[in-house]
Amino acid sequence: MRALSFLKTSISLIRCYLLHVRSFKSQLIFSNTHYPKLNSIDSQLVYLLSNHRFPEARYLLDKSSERSNQARVVHFTSLLSKFLKNGFLSEAKVLFEIMPERNIVSYNAMLSGFVQCGRITEARSFFEEMPERNVVSWTSMLCGLLESGRVCEGKRFFHDMPEKNVVSWNSMIGGLIKNGDLEEARLVFDEMPVRDIISWNTMIAGYAENCRMKEARVLFEEMEDRNVVTWTCMISGYCRAGEVNEGYFLFCRMPERNIVSWTAMLAGFTWNGFYEEAMFFFLEMNKNYEIRPNRETFVSLAYACAGMQIPCLGKQLHAQVIVAGWEYDDYDARLSSSLIHMYSVFGIMNSAFYIFKKNLENSAVQSCNSMINGYIRLGQLQEAQYIFDISPIRDKISWTSMIGGYLSIGQVAKACHLFNNMPERDAVAWTTMISGYVQNEHFKEATYLFSEMLVQGVFPLNATYAVLFGAAGATADLDQGRQLHSMLMKTRSKFDLVLENSLIAMYAKCGVIHDAYSVFSTMALRDLVSWNSMIMGFSHHGLPNEALQIFEAMLKSGCHPNSVTFLGLLSACSHVGLISKALELFNSMRDIYRIQPGSEHYVSIINLLGRAGRVEEAEEFVLKLPFEPDLAIWGALLGVCGFSKEGAEIAKRAAKKLLELDPLNAPAHVVLCNIYAARGLHLAEQKLRKEMGLRGVRKAPGCSWIQLNGGVHMFNSGDKLHPRAHEILSLLFGISEKS
Repeated sequence: MRALSFLKTSISLIRCYLLHVRSFKSQLIFSNTHYPKLNSIDSQLVYLLSNHRFPEARYLLDKSSERSNQARVVHFTSLLSKFLKNGFLSEAKVLFEIMPERNIVSYNAMLSGFVQCGRITEARSFFEEMPERNVVSWTSMLCGLLESGRVCEGKRFFHDMPEKNVVSWNSMIGGLIKNGDLEEARLVFDEMPVRDIISWNTMIAGYAENCRMKEARVLFEEMEDRNVVTWTCMISGYCRAGEVNEGYFLFCRMPERNIVSWTAMLAGFTWNGFYEEAMFFFLEMNKNYEIRPNRETFVSLAYACAGMQIPCLGKQLHAQVIVAGWEYDDYDARLSSSLIHMYSVFGIMNSAFYIFKKNLENSAVQSCNSMINGYIRLGQLQEAQYIFDISPIRDKISWTSMIGGYLSIGQVAKACHLFNNMPERDAVAWTTMISGYVQNEHFKEATYLFSEMLVQGVFPLNATYAVLFGAAGATADLDQGRQLHSMLMKTRSKFDLVLENSLIAMYAKCGVIHDAYSVFSTMALRDLVSWNSMIMGFSHHGLPNEALQIFEAMLKSGCHPNSVTFLGLLSACSHVGLISKALELFNSMRDIYRIQPGSEHYVSIINLLGRAGRVEEAEEFVLKLPFEPDLAIWGALLGVCGFSKEGAEIAKRAAKKLLELDPLNAPAHVVLCNIYAARGLHLAEQKLRKEMGLRGVRKAPGCSWIQLNGGVHMFNSGDKLHPRAHEILSLLFGISEKS
């Protein structure tokens, strides 16, 4: 296409030039008309043919080929092939028409030109008009039909072929595989009267590309004569199927290797996440001085460097790319895309932007998406938006990434604007928007958008339901959760692990722990999240024995606990005062399971001791911590001081430490005031409340809500703004009086 564009531009310029310099001889014009990859005479010929100056073109042809008729046919056919190879199809057609003589080779060359340019209808018409056809003609036409996806026509054509050679059979097999008809390809392969190594390699490659390695391995073992292509196909297939060890085993057995084999194995390591192995493999490859990295080698290495998260290594790789000159041979932009991805993962956006801007006209959509996601990870949404705006091509991922980016920083309005203007929205985009609403606590909008998604005929993903179950759990909206669960049961025959885990969490947060356990008990597979969700559910419902039983079952299943597991167990023990068991579990974290306790675990122990009235032990526990206590630790200690008569002095000390860290901490002031009031220290209480007023310390009021008749009614502490507040208060006071 570029060559044709250049040709048309050059011709237009020449025509303008001729208007002003008609006195110049045509030889001078010819000398100023030159096309890349063609010599001067050929360039003159292209010019004359393009301008329909056929007599002059015929004269030039006769002049340049003063030889026998047979030799002239060979010369003209060679010239025809040269034109077609360089993309001058229209000029080749004219040349073919004015050729004084043609043979079967000339016809086949012209037919091949039509096929290579994808003009299959013209090729078929030309084929039907050919005075003579041979097996090359038939095979060329067969390739064109299969390449254009006209498989049924290709099958009939293959059946009607008067003569077939091994190339014809191989073309049929390759065409069927390319069009996804692997079973039919195998039938053709089995029917072949004679097979060559290309036949075997084509069939093996078909199986390998579809990750059907058992069938590929059977053919591989049956082959008597394998070449480097055979071995490389098998290695690539195993790596594509995720069986990297098997691929590497074959690589080690290879009798002969080339750069393609090495790169295939290197890519296999990279795409399966074995980044360090890929780098060590490259170092081993460099020891072989006969093997030199190619462009694909550097593409895989760039992704490996990104996966290893080692920027200095990535920069060294980029330097090698520049030194080797591969950045100037990046015809499909895959190398630049891999470097942009690498720098974006590193967060080195200046380097990523330099490569992106340099290759903007030829940049792939993957490069745009890497740039957008790189800026979003750094929180630089303006820069991400700029890339989004200037990108020559944008796909669904580009739009969805920007929507998710704005939602992640709470800019819901901008995300909505993008979502509403998105040209084509898939289930991922809808789910991203719903998830963003939930994360930003726009629960009503999330529910409405889900309904709109169904109206638009978009089938929800499992992740869509999981997000909405999380929303139902967060708002304790059991009715909504049950409706979603019923809808899910009608549309899904099987639930995945994420869905089942979200169901457990939703039912537990909505107060129906038995339903949560019902889901848990019917799960075919459980992961750590499943066990933790159930332990947390029992803990929040004050059922420590059940939580401990689940923990024992978890250990028997072979699942290793984590910090969340112990947080749930300690919280469960704290609710009912199982001090000895809680301390046993706490000590086992480090001693048995090698899990370092976090601040939340220490808070659980403080709450446990405080609720048991052992506030002095709680303070002693805090003072012996292996680190400087933070706000959460002192806040927990202050919070439990009200459980003991001796807690006033400890409360003073805890409050002092807490207010040193956060002088405007409202909960600390309030708890201390309440403790003073409970101990009858009213002067101290009044003084502290006065200081709170002077400092502007305000405690956020408590909030509760109830769902009634499809609506949510919210109440703040001391709030009398509800439209039925008087009726509610009268009812409450009436009940109080009767009692």
